[in-house]
Amino acid sequence: MLLEVEDSQLVLLDYQERLLPALADGMGVMQQAMKLAQAARLLRVPIWGTEHNAQGLGPLVGPLKAMCPMVLSKTSFSAVSAGLLDLLRPAAPAPRGGNARSLPKHLQKPAAGSEVRSSIVVAGCEAHVCLLQTALELLELEVDVWVVTDACASRSERDRDAAFDRLAGAGAELLTTEMVLFEWLRDCEHPAFKNLLALIR
Repeated sequence: MLLEVEDSQLVLLDYQERLLPALADGMGVMQQAMKLAQAARLLRVPIWGTEHNAQGLGPLVGPLKAMCPMVLSKTSFSAVSAGLLDLLRPAAPAPRGGNARSLPKHLQKPAAGSEVRSSIVVAGCEAHVCLLQTALELLELEVDVWVVTDACASRSERDRDAAFDRLAGAGAELLTTEMVLFEWLRDCEHPAFKNLLALIR
């Protein structure tokens, strides 16, 4: 199964000013996140960012924040608990009158005319905490989750790798930044091929 650009959304979790220097290859994963964001913008893939406890860890780094139309502020480790699903799946307006019961938000149909994109490409920090808990909750809600491994970091490689093992076992697809870009493109004659190739080189 290949990743479809028309069905993708990109979620960048917690690439924050005070957190990145404490992570193994923090700046390297931030550079990969920038490539993902630039490619997503070129290909019109929706981009969402998150900040965990911004008071303590600082804001999302400036270049990434500028690429995200919306940044979700959170204190829970999982971005799903903080309302991420509302961004990924905008719900239809409640019917007027009639039944007072309503479905949980993750079961509601998208708003009329809204784009339904069910492949959620996620990357972020820390892989074994916020990224892991967010991805596992999305998987529990039967969302297709694609984890970009070279754009994820933890303080230790052991924690990061344990997160990847657990995510793969739970049904997430694991891939790299280049895999995402080339699967989004599919063809060297794609109009954005040269621009995306420049990001890789």
